Amino acid sequence: MDGILPLWKPAGMTSHDCVMRIRRLLQTKKVGHTGTLDPDAEGVLPLCIGKATKLVPFMTNTSKTYLAEVILGQSTDTEDASGVVIEQKIPHQMPTNENIEHVLNMFTGDIVQIPPMYSAVRVNGKRLYEYARAQETVERPSRHVTIEHLEQTSPVDTGDHSFGIKVVCSKGTYIRTLCVDIGKALGYPAHMGRLIRMETGSIAKKATYTFEQIEQAVKTCQVHSLLLDMRVGIGNMDQLRVDEATRQKVLFGQKLPSPSQKMSTNPFAIIAGSELIAIYQYHPDKDGEIKPVRVFH
Repeated sequence: MDGILPLWKPAGMTSHDCVMRIRRLLQTKKVGHTGTLDPDAEGVLPLCIGKATKLVPFMTNTSKTYLAEVILGQSTDTEDASGVVIEQKIPHQMPTNENIEHVLNMFTGDIVQIPPMYSAVRVNGKRLYEYARAQETVERPSRHVTIEHLEQTSPVDTGDHSFGIKVVCSKGTYIRTLCVDIGKALGYPAHMGRLIRMETGSIAKKATYTFEQIEQAVKTCQVHSLLLDMRVGIGNMDQLRVDEATRQKVLFGQKLPSPSQKMSTNPFAIIAGSELIAIYQYHPDKDGEIKPVRVFH
């Protein structure tokens, strides 16, 4: 059983919880997720099954699309609604849509973020959330991320001082932190309300299945029909098609001469017929040669 299972993660479960549940349902240990989604969030969580687990590091690099809620007036220690309020300044008059649009434009493009204390980023061998739970402070490393698209999706709600946003962003972006920084730019403490991941790479909500649907497919022995082809996981890579003789060399993990066509991505996928058989890259030390990164025997 090899392929990508497009799960719609429910709120209230960690990404690891989802992996463990699918392992039990499919009775296999070879299950991996392609990018952590906050426990309180719901949305697209592609799971790699069988040989497709070799695609995990490549799929985590794809862009993600989120719908989120920015709540002004209170900041929390977790930067979302589950945390303890640490600052409060209730807006007497909400920002206009024009003000919000101006601020959102400030955060479009390449930006720098400081990861939240309640996150899995490692500092000196420990997760930041371990420091936070022990009430210890530590310097957090900044990270560069890219906000490809950012727009307001719902008008200002004067009742709970909130508005909705849509974010298309690179790997490693913290939407919680983005909401907090947007609030600061508007002049208020803020935190993130609801969060939904609508797309991961080329996999969108309409392609996903719930746990209930997966469980039913297990009962009727139809799980294979839910799996996406492994080629879905390399949609952001160039593809090099090879003949049968080269296919055999690839499956043995051999280095090959560089192809006549220049690959615009590095690494890139090797396709034989309609099958993804390997991921190769240009050899870092030998011009005119390519070498395997992953081989799918």
